[in-house]
Amino acid sequence: MELWVIITLAAAAVQTVRFMLQKQLRSAGLGTGGATFSRFLFAAPLAAALAGALIVASGAPAPGMPARFWAFALSGGLMQVIATFATVALFAERNFAVGIAFTKTETVLVALFSLAVLGEAVSLAGFAAILIGVAGVILLSRPPGAAGGSPWNRASALGLLAGAAFGASAIGYRGASLALEGGGFFLRAALTLAVVTASQTIGMALWLRLTEPGALGRVMASWRKTALVGITGMLGSLGWFTAFTLQNAAYVRALGQVELVFSVLVAWLVFRERSSGRELAGIALIALSIAAIVLLA
Repeated sequence: MELWVIITLAAAAVQTVRFMLQKQLRSAGLGTGGATFSRFLFAAPLAAALAGALIVASGAPAPGMPARFWAFALSGGLMQVIATFATVALFAERNFAVGIAFTKTETVLVALFSLAVLGEAVSLAGFAAILIGVAGVILLSRPPGAAGGSPWNRASALGLLAGAAFGASAIGYRGASLALEGGGFFLRAALTLAVVTASQTIGMALWLRLTEPGALGRVMASWRKTALVGITGMLGSLGWFTAFTLQNAAYVRALGQVELVFSVLVAWLVFRERSSGRELAGIALIALSIAAIVLLA
């Protein structure tokens, strides 16, 4: 099994844990903004420490950071903040597993963004595998118990927003990592992560100070819970960034849909939620898509 596959599977598992913790934080009174900010606050110093340690251990100068790197890194960071806001808000609309599924519309968008921005295309067979996964997402797109009518509602809008923003962030992160001048793949991933999380923390702190007075204090007061979100967030992001450095972002995100399987298990075991037959059929299609991606990429 290729290294990027192992790293992606690990990143998806850790991210599922992080989303579970964020859902609990939102229900504990931190709100969407506070739960989102907690994901970055404690991740930033950890990422900076890791990048610094890797630079020192390498014994070589830090990789050069051209303007192209900063453009990709900062835009990718902004898109991830928007996507995380939308995802946390989505938890109030649907059950946990289906809420995560909505964000998986990103896979086709990542393939298109990758071609348009980075000039990296996926094969026809690979794109077909991605479309199978999208078909699974469509089966998961209707509210529970809906027998007909339009699938478009607040939940689907939030999911599509999250998917598009996550897709744009993935392209930004791969572009930033590849733009660095020098360093091995792990150092480039860690340095990109350090820059991104620092910018996200500063930006979100200013935003919350202006829009949600008291939110910063509530996050800090709940540091025992929020720190765990930050740690899992940093580990998950490090996995994604490393995989993006090694492989086309479209394939990484498509394989990352295995997170749906993990989220269903969390929904069953932690939140005591259940999925319908239609939702399970959608998950089966996504599992088929994941298997095809592993074989084709």
